[in-house]
Amino acid sequence: MINNPIRVLLVEDDHRYADLISMFLARGKDTRFELEWSDRLQTGLDRLREEEFDLVLLDLNLPDSGGLDTFVRMYKQVSKLPIIILTGNDDETLAVKAVHMGAQDYLIKGDANGEHLIRSIRYAIERKRSEELLRRAHDELENRVEERTRELREINESLKREIAERKRIEEALAAEKERLTVTLRSIGDGVIATDTEGRIVLMNRVAEQITGWQKEEAMGKSFAEVFCIVKVQSGEASENPVERTIKTDRIVYLPKDAVLAARDGGQKFVSATSSPIHDKDSNIVGVVLVFRDITERKKIEEELLKAQKLESIGVLAGGLAHDFNNLLTVMLGNISLSKIHLDTEDRIYTRLSEAEKACFRARDLTKQLLTFSKGGAPVKKITSVMNLLRESIDFTPYDPAVRYELSVEEDLWPAEIDEGQIIQVIKNLLLNAEESMPDGGLIKVSAQNITNEDRTVNADHLGRYVKITIQDQGVGISEEHLSKIFDPYFTTKKGAGGLGLAVVYSIVRNHHGYVEVETDRGRGTKFHVYLPASVQELQMNEDKLFEKPLVKRKVLIMDDEEIVREASGEVLAMLGYEVDYAGDGEEAIQKYRSAKESGERFDLVIMDLTVPGGMGGKEALEELRRIDPEVKAIVSSGYSNDPVMSDYRKYGFDGVVAKPYKIEELTKVVKKVMEN
Repeated sequence: MINNPIRVLLVEDDHRYADLISMFLARGKDTRFELEWSDRLQTGLDRLREEEFDLVLLDLNLPDSGGLDTFVRMYKQVSKLPIIILTGNDDETLAVKAVHMGAQDYLIKGDANGEHLIRSIRYAIERKRSEELLRRAHDELENRVEERTRELREINESLKREIAERKRIEEALAAEKERLTVTLRSIGDGVIATDTEGRIVLMNRVAEQITGWQKEEAMGKSFAEVFCIVKVQSGEASENPVERTIKTDRIVYLPKDAVLAARDGGQKFVSATSSPIHDKDSNIVGVVLVFRDITERKKIEEELLKAQKLESIGVLAGGLAHDFNNLLTVMLGNISLSKIHLDTEDRIYTRLSEAEKACFRARDLTKQLLTFSKGGAPVKKITSVMNLLRESIDFTPYDPAVRYELSVEEDLWPAEIDEGQIIQVIKNLLLNAEESMPDGGLIKVSAQNITNEDRTVNADHLGRYVKITIQDQGVGISEEHLSKIFDPYFTTKKGAGGLGLAVVYSIVRNHHGYVEVETDRGRGTKFHVYLPASVQELQMNEDKLFEKPLVKRKVLIMDDEEIVREASGEVLAMLGYEVDYAGDGEEAIQKYRSAKESGERFDLVIMDLTVPGGMGGKEALEELRRIDPEVKAIVSSGYSNDPVMSDYRKYGFDGVVAKPYKIEELTKVVKKVMEN
């Protein structure tokens, strides 16, 4: 039974029905009600903000609101109060929706009587109170659970801290206990201590690794038995450093030509210092030998020496290549001029073509040294891979017992490559294949187009590639050697330098390609070279290269070699160009300035990069740019690995032609720069 009066707010615009509700509530026998009436929703909301009520009787259709929106607006403000809807709308769907939205009851005005209304009010209040009690009980339970969880967590953390502290103390005690015995074992050098009779009393882990002896096995043994030193040249036993230290009571250093004969039979270069151990009275009580394995350092020093020698060769080769390529340029220029005046069917024309190919083979020999010793960036141009493969096979000296089979996919894409460097790659792989077949056999060379957009070939390299495959029938490559074949100086061939495959890897990588290897021990090896395909078409028609320009063009050739100037000048003069010459950059600047001031400027300047004792092309072009920002210039040099050659536009040049060059190459570059 509810003793306290229940405060009810009636929101109803019909005063007659409000009076009826008041009469119903006044007849309540067991419950007293205090009823307040508002005829507008907003008025009712205002009263709820001002006073405390126990329940709301709400009509859905009011002058300032209608339908469920009335309930929603009311519920937003007094969601904690029970709300009973009194409406004349007998809509079961609306009633269900209202109850789902939070209404305690849904009464139809025509059906509700006083007893029904009072019972609904009491039930709604009791239900709301029960829900509140349940909510409070639930919240209290959650708070208790949370508090208990927090207590358990604190206990757990406390236990963790206690365990961690105990563990730390135990570890500290263990570390303190072991510190004296593990100090020597923890350093990076090997340490062996002996008594005065040369018997081992202490040995650290590094010493175990270097000598191959376990400490338990070595303890008490003679030092010379565990640490056997021999001379690297003769293999004879070297003087025992521990015995000498005991005799002399001085520090003894291991000879540089001595190596350690390890327990497994291998030999290791070591550096060692043997020092006496004294007691407090300065009496010798033992010896400590500190040593380290320097085998890898020796190898690095040897490789560094090789690299230094190779760099020296590269410096020498660079100077020779410049002069040699100048001579080849003259030879190629004269051969090209001679071929122009001959019929292609003429035997002399064929001989000159062979001589021309030989000149380029000579150029490739210098490139082979320069590529590895200097690692120059490739000077690329769009090239037919098929022609390049044929030329590589034709000019590779091969064993008569070796046969070649060439297979090229129809419509093979061209590639933008450095011809000389890629020919070097192919020839190195062909020679490698021949050497793997001492009894002869078949070498298959093939090329095909590969589109790697779906990552089926190599997930790290997407795009279009020309795939070159060289397959031999040789002995194959062992699993232990497969990961090392591209390392510099690695080789399994007696007397070889181990540079061939290292050069292959370096060149292909500089072309933004990659190399893959397949091998079957005893059955042969496949090398796959992937070169990025060119998006440009290969220009095959060179008929127009030898057409004379419609307008007389002036060309200035700067080169320190007179024979090079004359050979190049004769070619251009034959094609209708007016040619002038300069021996160095300063003379070229002077002639260009004079020609410009006289109103007869040069249309093109062809400049050598290197002029011994004078200004080269790079410096001269900077001055020419100040004189004439519109100057057109082509760089030409026998130093094909110079960065200016591979990135000539960065240095202000409009074109590049590497010495030695064919007349077609020079003419093509000149016409291209002129047209642009």
